[in-house]
Amino acid sequence: MGYRHTKDDILAGALAAALDDGLSQLTFGRLAKRLGVSDRVVVYYFPSKDDLIGEVLLGLGTQLQIALAPAFATPAANHVEMLRAAWPVLARSEHDPVFALFFEAGGLAAAGREPYRSLVPQLVTAWVEWAAGLIVGTPARRRDEAAAAIATIDGLLLFRQLAGSKAADQAARRILAGGASARG
Repeated sequence: MGYRHTKDDILAGALAAALDDGLSQLTFGRLAKRLGVSDRVVVYYFPSKDDLIGEVLLGLGTQLQIALAPAFATPAANHVEMLRAAWPVLARSEHDPVFALFFEAGGLAAAGREPYRSLVPQLVTAWVEWAAGLIVGTPARRRDEAAAAIATIDGLLLFRQLAGSKAADQAARRILAGGASARG
């Protein structure tokens, strides 16, 4: 009997295909061809493209949370401390393709395209909830600080995609310094 692909195999192939070609190019046919399997194998594990896209985006988020875990060995006091801990990890060039996909998904969501219009807000909410668990304080304060951290980090990461790493690192330093050098 030949090799049987598992759901994890198909998902790993989908993640790799999305990183190589973008989410908009991820189709059952292209994925099946890349993996050397029939379309039916992909459909068996992911009955719809929406299911596949959702799993890919969740997989990317999980990879980032694993990468960030060591930065948050100690809970942050606020969004600035969270940014200070997260930026050196997230600003690594190895994560650029992941954020390119996230911003592609965000653009497709902003344009009203499904499944992105439904999935991306859920992902952002999940990230804020995850980050809130890494901040000290009351539940309301933790959520507010987490939302500020995610918004700032996402803005810096988008800026990194558009203006480059040097410009984004400079902007992050300015934010972390509280704009002190802007007054001088």
